[in-house]
Amino acid sequence: MTTFTRLADGAPTSISVYPERKLSKIDDNYLGGFTEHMGRCIYGGLYDPENPNKDLIDEHGFRKDVIEAMQELKVPVVRYPGGNFVATYHWLDGVGPREKRPKRPELAWLGVESNAIGTDEFMKWCELVGTEPYLALNFGTGTLDEALAWLEYCNSAQDTHYANLRRHNGREKPYNVKYWALGNECWGAWQVEQMTKEDYSKKAYQWAKALKLLDPTITLILCGENGTANWDHYVLQHCLKPEPHALGGSNTATLIDMHSIHLYTASPSPVANALAPLAAERAIQICASLIDLARITNGVPPSVPRTKICFDEWNVWDPARAIGSEGAEEKYTLSDALAVAVWLNVFVRQSKDIGMANLAQSVNVISPLMTTPQGLMKQTTWWPLLLFSKFMRGGWTVATHVSCPAYEGETEPAWAQGVAEMPWLDVSAMVGEDGWVGLVVVNVHLSEKFEIEVEGVGRGGVEGRRYVVTGSKWDVTNTEQKQEVGIEESSWDGKGKTTFLPSSMTMLRWKA
Repeated sequence: MTTFTRLADGAPTSISVYPERKLSKIDDNYLGGFTEHMGRCIYGGLYDPENPNKDLIDEHGFRKDVIEAMQELKVPVVRYPGGNFVATYHWLDGVGPREKRPKRPELAWLGVESNAIGTDEFMKWCELVGTEPYLALNFGTGTLDEALAWLEYCNSAQDTHYANLRRHNGREKPYNVKYWALGNECWGAWQVEQMTKEDYSKKAYQWAKALKLLDPTITLILCGENGTANWDHYVLQHCLKPEPHALGGSNTATLIDMHSIHLYTASPSPVANALAPLAAERAIQICASLIDLARITNGVPPSVPRTKICFDEWNVWDPARAIGSEGAEEKYTLSDALAVAVWLNVFVRQSKDIGMANLAQSVNVISPLMTTPQGLMKQTTWWPLLLFSKFMRGGWTVATHVSCPAYEGETEPAWAQGVAEMPWLDVSAMVGEDGWVGLVVVNVHLSEKFEIEVEGVGRGGVEGRRYVVTGSKWDVTNTEQKQEVGIEESSWDGKGKTTFLPSSMTMLRWKA
């Protein structure tokens, strides 16, 4: 958590870090990914068997460079198969011999789904990456029977029909999929079988009971909206209730483990664009209060674990600029990279309430990674994600205070201006199990640098490292031919003042 004191323009700025004051454990699942049957994410992204450059493709048809990039990020969990796609997806279409799998009209993005990639292939890909799968259930055209069958196929070790079908398809051991979503954006007008909050709550609650009767070890994720909507309030009130019948009489287990919310940010103004994720921070705080309110209203005993927030779609995305039905391939700027850094700062600061977050998406579709026939192009947004993935995990959020001037212009969304502070310096800090401190400072100012003596480092100095992500101007992009934005690494001793450049992300690391 970072507290903030607003100063007048030109006043001396300061940053104080207190590594000994651990506030909340960071769940590394905030660094999760998302792969949807959309555009070139699955076909041409994860799976590319027709690529003439056979050195890029493994024996399963997967892109080796994409797998290596996911391994470099140490992505802990990946959501699949959607997204909007899941509302008409029937998992049985995607298992068994490929030549017998049906092609289907795909209504979310108006394409044709070949089903060449399905459950077993995705599980194999997850095993190769070293990540956990997170599956979303079809709440549109799907049925509870179908959902229970998929859970049985993935997780059951019994001598039953769908477990035996898995064995017949070549997999003896269960996959033991932990994370399951109760639909996706069921509130949206674009959804096949859009639902009212009343109908969704009834359905989700009954599905949750049945699913946990079949496998009480799974983690179930409720479909929320954006954390601030009437939908969120209503479904939490009606689904976060004590349910001993489906939980073996336990008063220490919960039916709903997490509540999903989604938000994408973008603005043509580079500063408003970089600061837009602060709206998500306010949404997390409001949603966490709605969770607490539901527990209080429904008399949930304190022995039942508190429901966390699953922010399972987040990113910088302007749908007018990168149209979903056309593949949603964004070209990201330095300003967008700073926005991703602010997004990740938000998740670190709000770690008390975040059980998972999933960057949408992991390859090609509004992604930091773009595949070409020759290899991978890493967009500007890859570099802050890489630094957080390497260094801002496996520890605790620590108390931090920043004093600096603030941005006063228009915001996106507009409501953020009235309910959130907008400091020029966006800051988060954590300390790892190994005692190493990570401090991230995002300077969103276009022209002003800040020179600050970081307090809390130690008077004798340290043997630390400094990592800077910046570029020549806010709108530069990376291309196949030229990398304008990357990481500049140097030593850092913590003595004297540290310069935080305009339009930059700086990460400082030292041993406490």
